[in-house]
Amino acid sequence: MSEVLLQVENLVKHFHVGGGLGGGHAGLVRAVDGVSFTVQRGETLGLVGESGCGKTTTGRCILLLERPTSGRIMFEGADLAALDEAALRAVRRRIQVIFQDPYSSLNPRMTIGQILAEPLKVHGIVREKKARTDRVRELLSHVGLLPQHAERYPHQLSGGQRQRIGIARALAMEPSLIVCDEPVSALDVSIQAQIINLLEDLQARHGLTYLFIAHDLSVVRHISDRVAVMYLGKIVEMTDHARLYQEPLHPYTRALLSAVPIPDPELEARREHTVLKGEVPSPLNPPSGCVFHPRCPNAIERCAAAVPPLREIRSAHLAACDLA
Repeated sequence: MSEVLLQVENLVKHFHVGGGLGGGHAGLVRAVDGVSFTVQRGETLGLVGESGCGKTTTGRCILLLERPTSGRIMFEGADLAALDEAALRAVRRRIQVIFQDPYSSLNPRMTIGQILAEPLKVHGIVREKKARTDRVRELLSHVGLLPQHAERYPHQLSGGQRQRIGIARALAMEPSLIVCDEPVSALDVSIQAQIINLLEDLQARHGLTYLFIAHDLSVVRHISDRVAVMYLGKIVEMTDHARLYQEPLHPYTRALLSAVPIPDPELEARREHTVLKGEVPSPLNPPSGCVFHPRCPNAIERCAAAVPPLREIRSAHLAACDLA
């Protein structure tokens, strides 16, 4: 049986918002509202959903860039939220992140060599300067770049090259888990494929574990072993990637998949599309019961009354829908 590397239990993150200069009513944004999942060592869990669903906030809570309102984040058996700063510093080395924007995630005043050498020095991984230089060249080679790139500044590189530097920086810490926060969404499609292939190669070579956050279902399908679908702060479906794309159970997942274009024009013309009514509700005032029921084409009266639990409907296939 695979080892559980990361276990998230009933994660909640709420943000208090003030009334602003006009003195309006203060509120509570329910960005993440009771999310639970596990990630096995060596696998990739895709976390997918439209903008504002809470997937990036979930990732930031796991990294403790945001402190959870409640819930537990167990990493290698330790509750991250309960650790003091000294213990957390040691753990941070084993949990790294690849940010969405390769343009703003690198310090423009530092060369690529300095960017990659800094974490090696700060964490005491490589203490001698010459050894750090050698390690930087090795990291550049791992991500498909040349040794001379170490002398360049971020503005002298393309978007794909900058994202490779972001990957190399995460790899420098020799992590167990990497949170990939939409790492290809700011790149051209051809470059996206290169970065995805690089991530897969590095995972096979170094035994990495990924939490891959994205809104592009085709990218998630390619790289993920399992997929969790989020809507308005909650996970509504979770299973392995093949089953999710072939036999989706939740109406929201079906609607997402129906919006993905098929390259065959004739097949695309015959395919049934699910058009959702209305807009995504505000996390300031989420609907009662199932958060998807105001837009669900199958909703009945009881859907507005009680929150459906995320339950196993088929073997290893979970969905939060009473009608599934």
